[in-house]
Amino acid sequence: MPRPKIDADECSACGICVDNCPNGVLDLNDEVAFITNEEACDACGTCAEECPMEAIEIEDE
Repeated sequence: MPRPKIDADECSACGICVDNCPNGVLDLNDEVAFITNEEACDACGTCAEECPMEAIEIEDE
């Protein structure tokens, strides 16, 4: 099943992906965004589309 993959080296922790995720499955710490609830993620791609750093890709597991 497809899931977002966050490149921690590219993520600036800006929070845009968190704010735009329609399912609320992302959160933020001081350094990076991360997935909090993989089961609720439908891999819509909004997080990847909104990320200004291009740090998120939707990949098949």
